[in-house]
This record gives sequence, C-alpha cells and structure tokens, in this order.
Amino acid sequence: MERLVFCLGAAALLRLLLKWSWRAWCGFRVHVLSRFLQVDLRTYGRWAVVTGATSGIGRAYANELARRGMDIVLISRSAEKLRQVAGDIESRFGRKTRVIQTDFTEGPSIYAAIEGGLQGLDIGILVNNVGMNYSELLSRFLDIPSPEQKITQVINCNIMSVTQMTRLVLPRMIERRKGLVINISSEAGSQPQPMLAMYSATKIFVTYFSRCLDAEYRLRGITVQCVAPFMVFTNMTRHLGVNPLAKRAPEFAWEALNTVGHATFTSGCMSHALQNLALSIFFPDWLRLSSFCMKHMEDYAQRVRQQGKEALDSSTYKEE
Repeated sequence: MERLVFCLGAAALLRLLLKWSWRAWCGFRVHVLSRFLQVDLRTYGRWAVVTGATSGIGRAYANELARRGMDIVLISRSAEKLRQVAGDIESRFGRKTRVIQTDFTEGPSIYAAIEGGLQGLDIGILVNNVGMNYSELLSRFLDIPSPEQKITQVINCNIMSVTQMTRLVLPRMIERRKGLVINISSEAGSQPQPMLAMYSATKIFVTYFSRCLDAEYRLRGITVQCVAPFMVFTNMTRHLGVNPLAKRAPEFAWEALNTVGHATFTSGCMSHALQNLALSIFFPDWLRLSSFCMKHMEDYAQRVRQQGKEALDSSTYKEE
C-alpha cells in the first residue's frame, strides 16, 4: 500500500512538472518568435479602435498602433484628455485620429452614439482596454465605498463594454473576413483573488469570452486575443509605487502587440509570463483562498490604509 501511495504521488508530481515545463516552453517560444516575426497590423484594416485610450495601457496601445501605421479612434471619458492624446498621435506619428467621448460606467445607453461615431470606418483592430477596480486597496466585497453604485459601474465598465464594443465592430470584420479583437484581461482573472472579488470575477469573464469568441470566429478570419498582464504602471496601480516586477505601459504595449499572430492568450510580455508561472507553482489556489492567507492580506491592507492616512494627514499639515 505504501509503495502504491508513493507511486501515485510520484506520478502526480511528474505530471505537474511536465505541465509547468510545457507552459514555460510555450511562453518562451511565443516571446522569442514575437521578437523576430511580427505581423503587419495594417493588413487587418486602416483603423484601430481603443477604449480607455487616454492613459495607461490604452494610451500605450494607441500610440504603438499609430507608430505601426494605424489610424486611431480614441474612446474615453475626458474630452480634454482625448484632444490631448489625439493631437499627440497626429503630431508624432502623422496618423489620423477620431475621438468619441463617453463614460463606460453608464450602461447600454451609450452604444448608439458610439456606433454612430464609428460609422463608415474600415476598422481592422479593436482594443477593449477600458476597465476599473472598485477600490485602490484590497477590500472585502461589502467594504468597498458606495457598493450599490460601484457594483453597477464595475460590471458596465469591465463586462458590458467588452461585449457591446465587440458586437459593434465584429459584423463588418466578418464581412471582410479579417479582423483583430484584443481584450485586456488581468492576472487577477487567472485565479480567484480574495479582496479583489468583483474585479477578479469580471476579468475571468473577459478571458473566457475572448477564448470562446476566438474559437467561434477563427474560421471566418477573425483573431480574438486575450491579454492578461500582471502589474503595469497605470492610474489603477499608482498606489503601489515603483515596483521592479511592474512594466511601463509603452514597453508592455510593444511586447504585447508583437505576440499577435503567435498567441491568442498571453500575459503580454516575458516578465509577466514568468511571474504567472511562478505564482501557479508557489501560490496555488488552496493557499490563496486559505484563512491563513486571508488574515495576512487583511493585515497588509490595514497597514497600507494606515500609511495612506498618515501621509494624507502629513501633507494636510504641511499645506496649512
């Protein structure tokens, strides 16, 4: 019996080692190939549409797509920032731009106006980037500020935007039998993340939706790529400060766009792929969801809140 248990344990361990080795090889191969063999994105069409395009990953994607020869439709909430980013793209890259001001937290009523703004454009690429978290810090579900409002806003921004924007651009792509949809998910959607419950759940929706659509429309010439990054320096992660594991948004967008044609599900860059592999080995779900881990996460969140409060009190004192 002991020998049987030992053999079963050894077989399970070998299976895990083979699985991790295969994942490591696949990730390594994708990022090596993407360095030397890059798809000409202009073959998909003339225009690229980017949501949440005025900062962070969205702005970086818009700039990188323009640098690679695409005209850009910028969709975001702030009219002033839209004009600024559009002017920057036109002056730096000589590409045409179009801006659509909207707030993706408002729900289905906004999409008729967006559809009108996209009318008549040869849209080859859609980047569903816009997204939001419900709190800058780790929080229990009921501890988020204004929970009734935030729940609706997060679902509208993280889930409805992806499905509705895809609905708007996909029919014309199918007619032309070519198109690329890039959906920005998150590592928080790769495994369940306590203290980020809604954000994690909405991002796994993005992942599953993307992978299913890619299977459904691949034979019609459409590529649906899901990008699930770790930390990238954006407004959403600014509270974390400088972090050696995080990527600058322009560098991330460059690497992630290089993976088009090589992977339909990717962490976006080599660094994040390695972090994903390490977390899956050393921080499995049973540990992540344990009471032990929850206690330490709550203690960490409390320390960060206290440090933030002290920093705010200190700055207020200095201003006075």
